[in-house]
Amino acid sequence: MPHFLARALCDDGWLVARPNFRSVGRSAGIHDAGIGETDDVLHRHASLRAARPDMRIALVGFSFGAFVLAQAVSRLAASGDPAWRACLAGMPWGEVEGGRRYDTPSDIPEALVIHGERDERVPLASVMEWARSAQQTVAVVPDADHFFTSKLPVLRRLVLGWLAG
Repeated sequence: MPHFLARALCDDGWLVARPNFRSVGRSAGIHDAGIGETDDVLHRHASLRAARPDMRIALVGFSFGAFVLAQAVSRLAASGDPAWRACLAGMPWGEVEGGRRYDTPSDIPEALVIHGERDERVPLASVMEWARSAQQTVAVVPDADHFFTSKLPVLRRLVLGWLAG
């Protein structure tokens, strides 16, 4: 899924920075439950901002990546340097499959949250509970599972439409 989103953004003319999270692929470090991963994203954001101060930076993430980016978006907004846009697909909140628990921040201004109606890993009811407290709109893709199987064109259209917006 991250590869699909990165390719869609590249094809649309975006410069894409797609790091591996800690302990993924050949990356260094160990999984840090989103804490260190958020710091890594913020460091990359600061580097991009320094290199290209006038560039609009959008943060797009899926699943655990969406959780990490939600934290980054929240911290950027609190610092006075909000992300230009954020798209978060399959974002976890509360208890998910496997008993893991996510405390996703609710102060992620102007984010597009996309979720599959039949997400088997992150129940739609959980995301809707989060959205109610955050007063956040959620775009629900009918019949989509966690990986948006056979619904990738819809996901692509939603993300690129939001960024074109």
